Amino acid sequence: MPRPRSLSSSPLSPRRVALALAVAASAAVRVAAAQPAPAPSPAPAPAAPSPAPEVAAPQAPRPNLGGTAVAGGALTADVVGRRAAETSYSARAAQESVRSAAVKVDQAWSNYLPRLSGKFSYTRLSDFTPPSATGAGSIVGTPLPAGTPNPTPTVAVGFSFPLVLNQWALEAQLVVPISDYFLRINQGYAAATRSQDAARLDVVTARAKSAAEGRVAYYNWLRARGAVVVATQSLEAVKVHLADAKNLLAVGSASRADVLRAETAVAGAELAVERTKNLAALTEKQVALAIHAKEDEALVPGEGIDGEVAPFVGSLPQLIAEARTGRYEIKSIDASAAAARKQAEAYRGGAYPSVAAFGSALYANPNQRRFPQANEFFGTWALGAQVTWSPNDAYGAFAGARDVEAHVAGAEAQREAVRDGVELEVTQAFQAVREADFAAVSSKRQLASAEEAHRVARELFVNGRATSTTLTDAEADLTRARLEQLNARIEARAARVRLEHALGRDARPYDR
Repeated sequence: MPRPRSLSSSPLSPRRVALALAVAASAAVRVAAAQPAPAPSPAPAPAAPSPAPEVAAPQAPRPNLGGTAVAGGALTADVVGRRAAETSYSARAAQESVRSAAVKVDQAWSNYLPRLSGKFSYTRLSDFTPPSATGAGSIVGTPLPAGTPNPTPTVAVGFSFPLVLNQWALEAQLVVPISDYFLRINQGYAAATRSQDAARLDVVTARAKSAAEGRVAYYNWLRARGAVVVATQSLEAVKVHLADAKNLLAVGSASRADVLRAETAVAGAELAVERTKNLAALTEKQVALAIHAKEDEALVPGEGIDGEVAPFVGSLPQLIAEARTGRYEIKSIDASAAAARKQAEAYRGGAYPSVAAFGSALYANPNQRRFPQANEFFGTWALGAQVTWSPNDAYGAFAGARDVEAHVAGAEAQREAVRDGVELEVTQAFQAVREADFAAVSSKRQLASAEEAHRVARELFVNGRATSTTLTDAEADLTRARLEQLNARIEARAARVRLEHALGRDARPYDR
């Protein structure tokens, strides 16, 4: 079994989505300050310009970004996880392995039954003239005592054997493998049942993994939808900036370069909106594929991200100990190793002499045990016991046992490697939860400061006391703060999903 793969290593991992959103939404408002100012062109001074109107900075709306069940078939993280587990193709493939293992268990159980076999045959023999014997003479024996009356006269005799050309035989045989019950059959059945347990645990693992990936995909979808909102807010802010710059240019308080920079920022913000919309569509497609939604099914989020998440209880050493015993990948490897050990015992059992009891019944015409042959059906039976042993079989049995034991040692080493990987996965997930909880608190303060700084910067810019670059920086900081808060809220939920999966807790509902 391969080393468990972290859920954050997928192509649309949360960190990559967050980075993409941050770049897309903030690059537009940064570009104006980064470019050199073009030479201002003279603009005609308008007559009696009116003062620039005061426009309030746009406030972030509180959209319902999409997991607690709501009416109308809206999707939540739990709903997506459950549907992803139910429709998982990897789980379906693992389920077929369980069916195959169940068949092997039935086959192993059938070895407990005494071997009963039957045979019916008909044989036509070629015809020929059988030899006959005739003769005359005395029957030579011990001489009779003198005076014995009426001695037996000497007679001539003749005899021949009957030839039966049509031969019919009905035979039944029952063999009881006495020694195999203790040396091979019990071990083979135990190996088959443990292999079935390992296959069932693989199904649980596949469903839990699909469910966790579905939940993470759902939160990435909410992240992308939220980024669209943030990018739209950024676009509205730079449009207001552009309007302010034009008004100030009209009264001579700003330069043509300030207007051009604002126009550049608007174009960049429009591109950011389009990119975030494309990313939202891509993440929505990822959710649809995770739950295998129908083509005409509309995906509507039904879980908000404004509420606080419950704190995660437990220390890192406790969680690592829980994961090392609770992960179903490790349980599957243990079951496979136990099955291999039983297979090795069954192989070694083949090296010893085999003791069996047997019985047979024959109903034949003619019956070979009857002499001379007669053209009629006649029944006979036989009972017995036998002991068989071959040095060749013994050598092959021990060689097969050593081969299986090598696989057992490899499985045990792989189990330790998986445990190491699980320990690292739990550590990363635990740190991600702590980091996300801290980010949720700090991003709230960061957003409040960025909103106030943007308000002050815009007020100063409108009154001619700040440059366009100052306002552009404030807009970029505000966009970044909004994205930080969005990512913190999403990560607080997605990180808990990954930690629950790393601990193996999300697999328990599927262990039925």
